[in-house]
Amino acid sequence: MKNNHFFAMLSRMKYIDRWGLMRNTISENISEHSLEVGFIAHALGVINNKIYGGSVNAERLALLGMFHDVTEIITGDMPTPVKYYSPVIRNAYKEVEAVAKDQLLTGLPEEFREEYASLLLETEEEKELWKYVKAADKLSALIKCVEEGQMGNKDFAQAEETIRKAVEGMDMPEVRYFAENFLPAYNLTLDESN
Repeated sequence: MKNNHFFAMLSRMKYIDRWGLMRNTISENISEHSLEVGFIAHALGVINNKIYGGSVNAERLALLGMFHDVTEIITGDMPTPVKYYSPVIRNAYKEVEAVAKDQLLTGLPEEFREEYASLLLETEEEKELWKYVKAADKLSALIKCVEEGQMGNKDFAQAEETIRKAVEGMDMPEVRYFAENFLPAYNLTLDESN
């Protein structure tokens, strides 16, 4: 029993704040962010299947989205400008993520580890699905920027412009569909949404 700490560690996601280099009007932790990424990744799968006649496993996308930042329980949230500053730093961070994944998996009984291992870091077998998760992650970041902008926080203006360009540059019709049909609603008030 003493090694069954995996789910207790997951509950610590709520203590890891995102956007550490930015002034936030509303703080966001990786638990909140991961749930939103799960919602959006699932939506991208549904869009692929219903609008574009695909056969993406939307439920698997939701799971991958929910778990995509779990290693940050150990590593913390490294700001994007730091993480991608150089290939050396990015490769070192990937190694740290792999160690964090292995450490987290020790908190599960042996017979459960394989089931969860593929949720914690990108695998070659699910490379195509992870493209959707990465797109959902970008869309979630864009939503955060939009929300901060609505609160009058100019600190996110440059990030919003950069992320919006990245989203628009994705060669994924599902992302375009989501951006055109669902993103505008994030600019509405609650009363305007009803």
